Amino acid sequence: MEDSSTDTYDSARPEPSGSLRTFGAVYQGFRENAGFTQEALSPVIRYSAHYIGSVEQGRRLPSKKFIDRSEEALCANGVLRKAAKRLSKQPGLARWFREWAELEKQAINLYTYECRLVPGLLQSEPYARTLFENRVPLLSEEEVETQVAARLERQKLLRDRPNTAFSFVIDEHVFLRPTGGPDTVRGLIDQVLECMTLRNVDVQVMPLRRGVHAGLNGPMQLLETPDNQWFGYCEGQESSQFITDPQTISTLYMRYAKLLSQALTPEDSWSLLKQIRGAL
Repeated sequence: MEDSSTDTYDSARPEPSGSLRTFGAVYQGFRENAGFTQEALSPVIRYSAHYIGSVEQGRRLPSKKFIDRSEEALCANGVLRKAAKRLSKQPGLARWFREWAELEKQAINLYTYECRLVPGLLQSEPYARTLFENRVPLLSEEEVETQVAARLERQKLLRDRPNTAFSFVIDEHVFLRPTGGPDTVRGLIDQVLECMTLRNVDVQVMPLRRGVHAGLNGPMQLLETPDNQWFGYCEGQESSQFITDPQTISTLYMRYAKLLSQALTPEDSWSLLKQIRGAL
């Protein structure tokens, strides 16, 4: 049975988007028309009744395998595949990261560009704690501990998935900001340098001397699933955009490819980070 448990990275329950609710209603219509209950359909498509119910209620983004198996089982004649292409093209709330985190666990390629802070997968514990302790509105002590623990747990991806290629492009000024003080920044840079020793991790710094580059529209993430599907994720102030539209994905991919050519090489990035650390 191909189901996924609720991730621990975001304690908030995801709220349905309009596109997911619409897809869920269409899916339910096909299921009922085919004479299946959720429980009866479950063994046919090899997804749990709970998963099916979550899709129908608009609380879960259906996987490609789910769509393909449902197409055959429900005789949908391509309607579900076409409808799925329109899912989540509108910005959703930051709670969408729950779905992204599930996809991260399966990704074979994960690309990240950041210009605000060091990406969560590379953060040291003191650096992450500083960010959560200073979040506005303030979190409780318990909430801070929960968030820090979840972030550290998520970082296991780098070592637990050695066949996944992780690529990061990070603006130089992120390392120059004294977040948490000199000791915290030193520890942060040490953490990043340690991650750079992993064969599946590349970190490239975008130098300050590069006046214009392809990432000026803001941070972005791209990932490829084992089914060779690409998804994108762009996060902003209290909102985020989960992207499935192929044209938008193509644009982001072109920008990221350009960023790789504009940033320092991993070797030069290593040298620059050592230099920044030594100056602290």
